[in-house]
Amino acid sequence: MAKSKELTVEERLRALYDLQLIDSRIDEIRNVRGELPLEVRDLEDEVAGLNIRLEKLVSNLEVIDNDIVSKKNLIEESKSLIKKYSEQQKNVRNNREYNSLTKEVEFQELEIELAEKHIKEFKAQIEQKKEVIAETKERLKERENHLKHKKGELDAILAETEKEEQALIAKSHEYQEQIEERLVAAYNRIRKNVKNGLAVVPIERGASGGSFFTIPPQIQVEIAARKKVITDEHSGRILVDAQLAEEQKEKMTKLFAKLS
Repeated sequence: MAKSKELTVEERLRALYDLQLIDSRIDEIRNVRGELPLEVRDLEDEVAGLNIRLEKLVSNLEVIDNDIVSKKNLIEESKSLIKKYSEQQKNVRNNREYNSLTKEVEFQELEIELAEKHIKEFKAQIEQKKEVIAETKERLKERENHLKHKKGELDAILAETEKEEQALIAKSHEYQEQIEERLVAAYNRIRKNVKNGLAVVPIERGASGGSFFTIPPQIQVEIAARKKVITDEHSGRILVDAQLAEEQKEKMTKLFAKLS
């Protein structure tokens, strides 16, 4: 969008360095939070996963309990049939009927034996699942406590810095609006390509800030003259002279004090 005022080169350099100082302060605030937001998110996912696992385990216990009840009912039915067949054996007219009833009794006895075996297996499964449930509950409690602690840390940091961060973000947008779009685009591109996010740096001991490559004296004179925007041929960073940097740092320090 169009700028309200055409800036001189020096004004552009000052605005660019101010923008850098503001964005660097935002970076510092976010670095203080570090990996905490990700840690909190991971812990929330882990707690949710443990809760789902616990629900499934409890549900499985209910299914096994129902299976045991079913087998116990089957045993009672078989016992009732055995009693019935045994009574009928007393009134049989021939060996064929007696043997037929005997086989029915034997079959029901096998059904009881098999059902009792299943009940024993189900009870073993219950004990195993109860151990897993106890371990899962213990793990869940530990993770919930850890999550509560990490959330407390994050909330404390956010309470201290969120207002300042939002104010600085607004200031960053405000300063970007003062600078022509091509310079802002170049600034943002450089910030993305350098590790520490420093796109605008002052000359320090004859070299660009954070670099060991010496700037030729003639280039240093041109930078100090503030007549054009000059970039470091090695890092691509925009260069400003040390005096301008100190003046803008002092200005921004006062601004940051008001916003914090």
